[in-house]
Amino acid sequence: MTWLVPLPVVMPLLGAALILVIVRRPVVQRAVSLVVLAATLAVAVALLALTTADGPMVVSVGGWAAPIGVVLVADQLAALMLVVSSAVTLSVLVYSIGQGVTQGDDRVTPVSVYHPTYLILTAGVTNAFLAGDLFNLYVGFEILLAASYVLITLGATEGRIRDGTTYVVVSLLSSLVFLIGIGLVYAATGTLNLAQLAGRLDALPDGVRLVLQSTLLLAFGIKAAVFPLSAWLPDSYPTAIAPVTAVFAGLLTKVGVYAIIRTETLLFPGGRGADVLLIAALLTMLVGILGAVAQSDIKRLLSFTLVSHIGYMLFGIGLASTAGLAAAIFYVVHHIVIQTTLFLAAGLIERREGTTNLEHLGGLARLAPLLGVLFFIPALNLAGIPPFSGFLGKLGLLQAGVSDGGTLGWLLVAGGVLTSLLTLYAVSRVWNLAFWRTPITTLTSGPEASSEGEASPASTAVDSETGPRLPRLMVAATLALVVLGVGLTVVAGPLFDISTDAATQLLDRQPYVRAVFPDGAP
Repeated sequence: MTWLVPLPVVMPLLGAALILVIVRRPVVQRAVSLVVLAATLAVAVALLALTTADGPMVVSVGGWAAPIGVVLVADQLAALMLVVSSAVTLSVLVYSIGQGVTQGDDRVTPVSVYHPTYLILTAGVTNAFLAGDLFNLYVGFEILLAASYVLITLGATEGRIRDGTTYVVVSLLSSLVFLIGIGLVYAATGTLNLAQLAGRLDALPDGVRLVLQSTLLLAFGIKAAVFPLSAWLPDSYPTAIAPVTAVFAGLLTKVGVYAIIRTETLLFPGGRGADVLLIAALLTMLVGILGAVAQSDIKRLLSFTLVSHIGYMLFGIGLASTAGLAAAIFYVVHHIVIQTTLFLAAGLIERREGTTNLEHLGGLARLAPLLGVLFFIPALNLAGIPPFSGFLGKLGLLQAGVSDGGTLGWLLVAGGVLTSLLTLYAVSRVWNLAFWRTPITTLTSGPEASSEGEASPASTAVDSETGPRLPRLMVAATLALVVLGVGLTVVAGPLFDISTDAATQLLDRQPYVRAVFPDGAP
């Protein structure tokens, strides 16, 4: 069944090529996108089942065996990330189709540009998860970043071009640092294969290993928006159209987190970077959430909470224990789903009211009760209210921090509790102002509303009492992710078991190495 491994990369690329061929048939293009992503999700589920039962699966691309050839490796961590990323990208695609179809002319999500680019983005993400060497990981990042440059500037408004430029510059900088790190690793070891590096890096002097580890952490820290490398994110994401903002916020930063998990466990186990990760985790949590409570716009507030909760994931990684890493993996899965859901809900608010500025919102709980439910449930989940998966993930991290017993561990426990309370305050403030406050008259825009909450020339001032109906596909996609988020709570036990198994394999390293080199790494 190893032939399944490359399909999550190959199918989106072939789908993008097919869509470009049938450029004049938008209905067929949408159908192709949906079928491709649904098939990718099915393959990802199959890979998770197979890797859970039989261990890592390896494919040598083109028949060239490692370390000479490129290998794709699906272990439990990679397969789990494929499942959640495929589910999220499929839901966001349905949402974006609903947003474009209701307008007739696809001005928000033009099929000829959006759909092939979106599939290429998906291929880049899946390639990064399956990459068995550093250079292929770099290629995966570059594929998804090239697609993201197009998606973040769709519509070509002044704000999107301005903030998209910041995103492009920061992404190019992180890619340059990553490429330098790849060059240094190859110069020191003579290989880029991850399984082979696991042995060769251990033989290097501590100083050399620290330089290599620091360079890669710097590159991935920028991509994951780790403080103090996170200032670009709150200004870049909110200006894009709602589906793009949602998939960027929910998924793209987690690719950077995945790269940190993979390299820290496989290449630098027990390295001196663990304390640096814990300090960065604490600062990321606190600085991010303090920025969130100061915001008056829902999308910017959610962007800062996104930065803040990256700190929880670094917390578990930095502990370098099975319990900490398992909780971090669980929290990554939880956060991808919940953060995407909240941004889609914010897009629905903007669709109905023409703005996400809290100063111009009110009464939505009575005027749009379904919208209130779509925001309220994931907001509670993000804040870590029992019994949701956010609470379970944070509880696992806090228990791991207490078990660690070190000073930094206890500081992270205190910081995690404080961050969770401030997250609850931030989302409660959104709920009080946007949903409970007395309804007010606001600008409700048409399809050309800017993502910055400003009315377009086509906007008209209307009473919130008679706001526009929300497109069914957009609501259905958001509702599906709300249900998935609740489902994570229902299956939290099995999901924690998978996360623990994945963490055990990551810290052991030998299952991964033996899968790539059955006879031992050369």
